[in-house]
Amino acid sequence: MTTRAAAPALDLSLAALLAEAGFARAEPPLLIAADLVRDLVGEAMARRLFLTSDADGTEMCLRPDYTIPVVQAHLESARAGEAAAYSYLGPVFRHRPGLPGEFAQAGIELLGRADREAADAEVVALGLEGARLYADGPLDVAMGDVGIFLALLRALDLSPAWRRRLIKDFRRNDMLADDLKRLADPSTHAPAHAGLLAALEGANPKAAHALVTDLLSIAGIATVGGRSAADIAERFLEQAALGSGGLWPDKVAVVQQVLSVEGDPVSAEQQLRAIAAEARLDLSAALDALARRNGLLAERGVDLSTVRFSTHFGRDVDYYTGLVFEIHDGSGQVEKPLVGGGRYDRLTDMMTARLGLDLKVPAVGCAFWVERLAVAGGRA
Repeated sequence: MTTRAAAPALDLSLAALLAEAGFARAEPPLLIAADLVRDLVGEAMARRLFLTSDADGTEMCLRPDYTIPVVQAHLESARAGEAAAYSYLGPVFRHRPGLPGEFAQAGIELLGRADREAADAEVVALGLEGARLYADGPLDVAMGDVGIFLALLRALDLSPAWRRRLIKDFRRNDMLADDLKRLADPSTHAPAHAGLLAALEGANPKAAHALVTDLLSIAGIATVGGRSAADIAERFLEQAALGSGGLWPDKVAVVQQVLSVEGDPVSAEQQLRAIAAEARLDLSAALDALARRNGLLAERGVDLSTVRFSTHFGRDVDYYTGLVFEIHDGSGQVEKPLVGGGRYDRLTDMMTARLGLDLKVPAVGCAFWVERLAVAGGRA
């Protein structure tokens, strides 16, 4: 068994493997705009940022991961509309109770590839190959596909407000269960301020927003919990929109059926096709994509019979739109993921909108937690 002193050499071997696979080494800035990170990753990550400001007072943060600065650099370059493959190895910074705030991260980002399922399969296969550099023991692969849930919500013809709500709920089991009950029978949920919400329901959005803002102003309320009056007004309008339109209980049962599917990716696809056919829902595009990806993974030597697929599996940020996966230590020595990633087209959509670019940039990638890999491989 080697010592932790040998781990940096393994990290360099990983970097060499990624370079040989055609992923150019990226070196993005250490400091990035804090508001960009908050907008893209949500509150959970935002609370863990190391913050500072530049000479003009603009709030900045040390990069909490590589994905955002690598994607930003690509989109701001002359190659923004082209396919590109990037790799990285270096420090990232997050508040981690009981652990150093600075740690090393390696990873890959595959941008602009129109052959989405082939790109997905390449990233998963390379993730496994990289993990094998460190760990000789068993590796467990957990996989899901957020795109199936998104396709289900579209097929059910939900209101935009309810679609947004359930997408946010996807990684939060208790909230999802409560909202599905509310959708099945809206009368079982009487929210606070029901009178005001009923008055706002169906109203002209601009007039309703002005009404709520004026009411808060009359009451002398400028902010609540750091939220402005405008933010609070938006929240009221969202709640009013959620008050209208439920689903028949049998449709909610279909959602629950879909989200309960587990097994290897091939059997999961078969189960999902049967559910969709029985419910007369068109999920064919999402399930055809799953089938293509399964075939391409098998071609790359991934044993799908050992992969644990779950339609309810997600990761800890909201920007994933398709494949999500994690590679775990099968020996149980390390509890947290060794490698994790997925398809994040939503993140690139948000970033191109911020930059004023009229581009669609498909994106998939993964990060290697090299300090965990070293422990899993007995080299810590």
